[in-house]
Amino acid sequence: MTTETVNRTDRASMLRNIVILIFVLGSLWGAAEVLLNDAIKAADLPLRAGILTGFGMLVMGMFLGHARKPFALLGIPLVAVLIKQMVVPIMGASVLCKANSCIAVLFEASLLAGVAMVAARGMERSGPTRAATGAGAGLLSAVPFYFVGLAVAPCSYLMSFDRAGGFAAFMIQEGLVWAAFSAVLFPLGYALGTRGRETVLSLEARRPAFYYGAALGVVTACWISAAVAISLGA
Repeated sequence: MTTETVNRTDRASMLRNIVILIFVLGSLWGAAEVLLNDAIKAADLPLRAGILTGFGMLVMGMFLGHARKPFALLGIPLVAVLIKQMVVPIMGASVLCKANSCIAVLFEASLLAGVAMVAARGMERSGPTRAATGAGAGLLSAVPFYFVGLAVAPCSYLMSFDRAGGFAAFMIQEGLVWAAFSAVLFPLGYALGTRGRETVLSLEARRPAFYYGAALGVVTACWISAAVAISLGA
């Protein structure tokens, strides 16, 4: 086997691994947006948006720690959004029903991808850089969310900030909270992804049937559990 053939095989394996990670992690994030959101509401816990933002950063940190491909992580929120939008066929709701939370997910991932591209080398070497990357992406994502959310699907909570000084109040009340959760959970996800990288690659190479079966099982479980929760009114 020539070096070129080996390299081509390695690239194909890495691409396949990235696609699987996108579906697995995106499904976990989407299911959490449905199930964890409902649990937080039921428990009447504060900081719901911050917790959900932090979970998304945890998931995306795992991807970046494993794959080191900031641009590719943009596939993860697309899967998460598809799960959230199951409310349309299941409940007959409008696409706008979950517009704000979908917008938040997309902005979080987009800003993280941008910040991670700039800080890629620093993230590999420095824990504080990873924390700053998460915090920066979390804080920055609140900026476009505020304006786009008000323009597209303003819920009553977001409308309460549609006033003089409302943007500053939103950034203090929400943006800083998103940043704080992201500063803690993004580095944790990155560390998990880095430490588990060799295990995942080894499992794919040595036990492919188990690897692909486990990935399919996780994705299926996430979609089914989210669909059931949505049908029950989550």
